[in-house]
Amino acid sequence: MRPLWKIVRSIWAREWWSLTRGTLLAVAVLLAGVGLLGLSGWFITAAGIAGLAGLGIAFDVFRPSAGVRFLALGRTVARYGERMLTHDATLRSLAALRVELLKGMLRLPHEKTAAFRASVQLNRLTSDVDALDGVALRLVIPLLAAGITLTVTLVTIRYLVHGWMSLAVLAGLVPLTLAALLLLLLRSRKPARRAHTAQNAFRMRVIDLLRGRTELAIAGRLQAQCEHVLDADRRSRIALAEADRLERNSGLLISLAETVTGGAVLALGIFLAQSGMTGAAFAALAFFAVLALGETVMPLRRGFTEFGKMVDAARRVAPMLQEVPEGVRPAETPVAAATVDSGGAVLSFRDVGFTHRGAGRPVVEHFSLDVKAGETVALTGPSGCGKSTLLALAAGIMQPSHGGVRVGGEALTGMPEARLRQKLGLLPQRSALLSGSVLDALRLGAPQASEEEAWDVLAVVRLDEAIRARGGLSSLLGESGSGLSGGESRRLALARLLLRHPQILLLDEPTEGLDRATAQAALVGIRHYLPQAAILIASHRKAEQDVAGRIIRISPKTSRSGT
Repeated sequence: MRPLWKIVRSIWAREWWSLTRGTLLAVAVLLAGVGLLGLSGWFITAAGIAGLAGLGIAFDVFRPSAGVRFLALGRTVARYGERMLTHDATLRSLAALRVELLKGMLRLPHEKTAAFRASVQLNRLTSDVDALDGVALRLVIPLLAAGITLTVTLVTIRYLVHGWMSLAVLAGLVPLTLAALLLLLLRSRKPARRAHTAQNAFRMRVIDLLRGRTELAIAGRLQAQCEHVLDADRRSRIALAEADRLERNSGLLISLAETVTGGAVLALGIFLAQSGMTGAAFAALAFFAVLALGETVMPLRRGFTEFGKMVDAARRVAPMLQEVPEGVRPAETPVAAATVDSGGAVLSFRDVGFTHRGAGRPVVEHFSLDVKAGETVALTGPSGCGKSTLLALAAGIMQPSHGGVRVGGEALTGMPEARLRQKLGLLPQRSALLSGSVLDALRLGAPQASEEEAWDVLAVVRLDEAIRARGGLSSLLGESGSGLSGGESRRLALARLLLRHPQILLLDEPTEGLDRATAQAALVGIRHYLPQAAILIASHRKAEQDVAGRIIRISPKTSRSGT
């Protein structure tokens, strides 16, 4: 319940004024409904009694009928205003919640985000947040409106009719209705959760099917994956049908509670009228008001039915909404290098070590290195010795377990994110390309880049001829850059990085997928394009090591630097 309460507070805090006004209008709608039916019952009964007594000619029909028209029109206007305010405010809150959720994902440690599965995160952003739209609309606001309406109605019956009538409504309608809703809540949680889980599985399996259709077809598993998708859809429909059945049964129980209470109120009204303790018309008012009170409860059925999936969605979403100051990376350990003179180095490591959380063996230990402007340094060593980890530490996307990294003489710890990204660029082993044109892909790194600058940087990485053959900068790429070969995708990602003109280049196996001649030409072109940049390469190819002024061999045991 605590995660759900956190979501409620988050939604209400953003749009408290609109949601408060919407709640008041929801109360006005329900009170107008109770008043409309109660006044109509009083009017008809009073008019009938006046007619039987021969006083019909003197009975004032104008003011009650005006009240009926006023309540009917006011109820319609209030309903429209309530829907406008609450739905608009809820949608704005959910849009802001998605933004906060994305920010929360970006604040997670790099090793966690690197393990993200795209379909899982897409579900969190869409179906989980969508499941929370009913928190305000079908749970909180209807509960508040029902409680206020019931209280006002009971007080009104107490003063207009009799205290016993008010107690009869309270003793009959409230316990029976609460029992029906509580039973619905308990029995619908499992099917609601099963339906939500199955819907999430359906979306993830569809995405996996579309992305891996070629591999699935080659492996002969395409039909099996299709059946996997249909199975999730089938489970979702079965669970939804069960939840709908429980909701209908709850509606039946609430209607029975309303009928039983209405019968008791009618009998009590007859007794009170015969005893002279109240008028027959006022007794009728109480009876019809009880019938109208059913409207206050019916909207809660859907909210109670979906409560299970709301709680599950809140449990997944709420942990991602932790408040963390933006723009500055957190300091996890003291950085001893803050007082070390790096001798004019643009990039400095000082006694850096890194161990994955929960792992016993360090990936990097006691590593120190200075890289100066215009210098190219290659890191070599067997797979798993920590080359890529060192680049991630230098880029600030991972935090060292001990020691520190300095960029331009400034410690990474506490360095504003925007300034760091202006100084430094990283080409990881797996670079993502988005669908769109080639120029769009390049401008992701430099939004203001001209077409001339784009062609220049493509020439640097020896990709200009291939792009011209495809139709130029306006040629379209598919999802994840499909349409280019592995080597071409790699060079396009490198060109995107170079367009930013960073002072420090961190390249993780930049020539992977290239022949030796193209690799050498691209590496030489990078140095000519950025003559003063400090370049640190995680390398396993001779072509990359040939352009380096220094080669640092890393031991898998200690990760100490050596030349």
